[in-house]
Amino acid sequence: MSNSKPTLVWLRRDLRLSDHPALLAACENGGAVIPVFIHDDTVDALGAAPKWRLGLGLGHLAGALHAKGSQLILRKGDALEVLRDLIRETGAGAVHWTRLYDPDAVARDTAVKAALKEDGVDAKSFARHVMFEPWTVETKTGGYYKVYTPFWNMVKGRDVAAPLPAPKDMPAPDTWPESDNLDDWQMGAAMRRGADVVRPHVRLGEAAAQDRLDHFITHLAQGYNEGRDQPWKDGTSNLSENLALGEISPYQCWHAGRRAMHEGKQGAETFLKELVWREFAYHLMHHTPRILDSNWKEAWDAFPWNTDENHAEVTAWKQGRTGIQFVDAAMREMYVTGRMHNRGRMIVASYLTKHLLCDWKIGQKWFEACLIDWDPAANAMGWQWSAGSGPDATPYFRVFNPVTQLDKFDKQRDYVSRWIAEGRKNVHDDARSYFDAIPKAWGLKADDTYPSPIVPADEGRKRALSAYENRDF
Repeated sequence: MSNSKPTLVWLRRDLRLSDHPALLAACENGGAVIPVFIHDDTVDALGAAPKWRLGLGLGHLAGALHAKGSQLILRKGDALEVLRDLIRETGAGAVHWTRLYDPDAVARDTAVKAALKEDGVDAKSFARHVMFEPWTVETKTGGYYKVYTPFWNMVKGRDVAAPLPAPKDMPAPDTWPESDNLDDWQMGAAMRRGADVVRPHVRLGEAAAQDRLDHFITHLAQGYNEGRDQPWKDGTSNLSENLALGEISPYQCWHAGRRAMHEGKQGAETFLKELVWREFAYHLMHHTPRILDSNWKEAWDAFPWNTDENHAEVTAWKQGRTGIQFVDAAMREMYVTGRMHNRGRMIVASYLTKHLLCDWKIGQKWFEACLIDWDPAANAMGWQWSAGSGPDATPYFRVFNPVTQLDKFDKQRDYVSRWIAEGRKNVHDDARSYFDAIPKAWGLKADDTYPSPIVPADEGRKRALSAYENRDF
């Protein structure tokens, strides 16, 4: 053992061993390295699916650390109090963590860093959750970017540091501090029976994330420009689940995408643009945190959206029973897999906010409960983009027609037949799984009659445009 004091590595949304500067720096300090995860108020606030998925990720990471001769220490409580307790118990002289950018995390981390430094502890935060930290990207006049394309043009040529290797050795303390039992936290309790349905669709941990990336680059990047819009096929990376918890870093994805672009794979640059779209969401969340809970464009504050979460049309939307096949298929995909194809996300969001004229925050809250790839910045920006109330949003007068969108992107209705059971003789297993995943209280069965549209596509468009008329957005 070195005479150096131990370092605590406070893990949050960075559940991996490679490309982890906070962990690598701790290993280089010379003393023992003690990884810790703290179940604090920010964890309590998570929706059912993301909390469950976080619990799975923690269990998997604990196994990876054990294989390295290390352990993951679990504690529940206020972050500062827990860290101080662990410092007293272990004699740690430093605490490392990876920076997060949502307002609650920033407030917590700022207070923790100041308090620990006052205690004489070396508290350090590191980058890696995003490639371009929000305060490092400015317009020519010194402001922040409100439109994606100029943001992309500003960062696309920047150097992105090469991914870092996993540490070869993780020095262990002579005695490990006590740890909570992960099962006692019951992080999947709110998922109920849905957990068993979604679990086979989860790709858990760092190795699975790297496999996903390799599969995408090898087999799908060439056709990504078209494949990403076709929900019936395997055409995307599906890495959002792993990026959300840091089981893979955006740096690793970026460099793989750059290599593919240099190899001439035509969809690789579009993949890089999607990574930067995620960066743009974090940029906006940092500079305008109101994007998480308020209309980014304040002119929308007076718009008479329906805010009743229990309205019959909202219930039909949540249940995937709107009678609009694209909407219903996408919602059912989410209940079975924990994710939703991006084209589907646009369609269901547009339908809720424009055809049904419901507040985007209803959808944002529902996605936060149901998505295993939930991300605070991406979820908020996506909903406000669809509603028209956000930065660089789809024009408010653009109303996706979910019927013609289906004709364009699912001509043979493969996507629809995979997820909708009602009225079909040969029902796909995934369509049946929907009825196993949803609450029993919904009282739905595969042999129910498929509903007529609650708001037909053309009628909804007219309704939306009428509501927008004579408003200054």
